[in-house]
Amino acid sequence: MGLFQKFVSQTRKPDGFLGKMMLSSMNSGHAKMADWGFSLLPNLSPENVVDLGCGAGRNVGELLKRYSEAHVTGIDYSYLSVEKSKDYNKTMIKAGRCEIMQGDVSDLQLPADAFDLATAFETIYFWPGLEKCFVRVAKVLKPGGLFMICNESDGTDAAGLKFEKIIDGMKTHTEGEIEAALRKAGFSDVKSNHYPSKPWITVLAWK
Repeated sequence: MGLFQKFVSQTRKPDGFLGKMMLSSMNSGHAKMADWGFSLLPNLSPENVVDLGCGAGRNVGELLKRYSEAHVTGIDYSYLSVEKSKDYNKTMIKAGRCEIMQGDVSDLQLPADAFDLATAFETIYFWPGLEKCFVRVAKVLKPGGLFMICNESDGTDAAGLKFEKIIDGMKTHTEGEIEAALRKAGFSDVKSNHYPSKPWITVLAWK
């Protein structure tokens, strides 16, 4: 495996020196896409929010700023990501408004019906079975809760398909595939948005 492939493979589960390098680039590299996703959220006043696959913690921080009364939980299955996210959000953790923990979305150890909003930025590519994982997300959302997915790849773009071949365990998904899996998992209302000039997609799903 070449150095480039080893580096980009760190997007799945950052670890070691290359993982630290990848995490250092994540917050800035995905910021514009994430902010576009945030702009599509409806007017909400959530009490409890969870960011699944929180990476280096930037989006947890944005959720804390956007919803000043909410408690935000970040989940990632990379120990390195958890530590980076804790450091990024240390002020809010000390204030009692934030918690970062290690966990696997396919086996979420969170209370049922506890969250008003769940977000997933650039992460479902690596989830082991969309429908199974979406069922887990639905379980932790309150009735009427919202799940937002935001991806740089719409499952048809050349770059996304290229990285799919390079990164072990990565699978890009089309809007249709994501919507179908969400409905099978029990989400009743699903809406997709496509960025006009890029293959970015945001999918909103209500429980």
